[in-house]
Amino acid sequence: MRAQTLPKNQWELLLVDNASDTCLANSWDVSWHPRARIVRENQIGLTPARIRGIVESSGDLFVFVDDDNVIAQEYLTNALQIGAEYPHLGCWGGSIQAEFETEPPSWANRYLPLLALHTTKTDRWSNTARDSDTIPRGAGLCVRKTVALKWRDAVVIDKARFGLGRSGETLHAAEDWDLAFTACDLGLGTGIFVRLVLRHLIPKERLTVAYFENLARGMEYSHVILQSLRDTDLQRARESLLRRLIAEYRIWRLSPQQRRIERARRAGRERAYSQLQLG
Repeated sequence: MRAQTLPKNQWELLLVDNASDTCLANSWDVSWHPRARIVRENQIGLTPARIRGIVESSGDLFVFVDDDNVIAQEYLTNALQIGAEYPHLGCWGGSIQAEFETEPPSWANRYLPLLALHTTKTDRWSNTARDSDTIPRGAGLCVRKTVALKWRDAVVIDKARFGLGRSGETLHAAEDWDLAFTACDLGLGTGIFVRLVLRHLIPKERLTVAYFENLARGMEYSHVILQSLRDTDLQRARESLLRRLIAEYRIWRLSPQQRRIERARRAGRERAYSQLQLG
């Protein structure tokens, strides 16, 4: 953040301390920025942390940067330019490139997109929530204040929407999609742009079978819940015995690590269906 090309008098920096055991205000120096503050949010979870940032900020455009993100030096400058060039967009992002601490094992390659990795080669935008290719990921997410405030007002009174974000060891991951859909609710669009680039720092602990199991389970659960919130006539697809056997055979042909992850994905989906009481 300190390396950003955007002059510091044109943006503020809020570091949200999300219930850290050691208060960040006692150990982090942000005095290098004239408009920097450390704010504390005692409720653990990505959603309450983002809400705290929204409430505390005085800006008209929010850029959410996670603690494992390194944004390009021109990120804030480009985010502002895109906002000015595309006034009809309410939410946008860019490419998320991986920086691995260790080389991923071969069995993990098919699951690396679960880590929110994404590279765009062309600018794309849409004003319909059905176009998933233009929905930005949570890392480096740029959101207009009007969208962020509407999302905040909705999630604080809706337990299901509030629980779409990850919290502690529970790796739900759909609150960023909900934010993007909120832009569409207001008649605005979403987009992904080449000029926005960040690096996602991925430690070796996130390349284990156990982590991918937890991630797949949480993502599948939260996306089914999000679909139920956005599509009132959601129905559970009823599979024939033959289709279930084919699906199980395909899982059986995978490596042992991949089988565990696929079954975790299915468990997350089944948990969501059970919660929604879909037979």
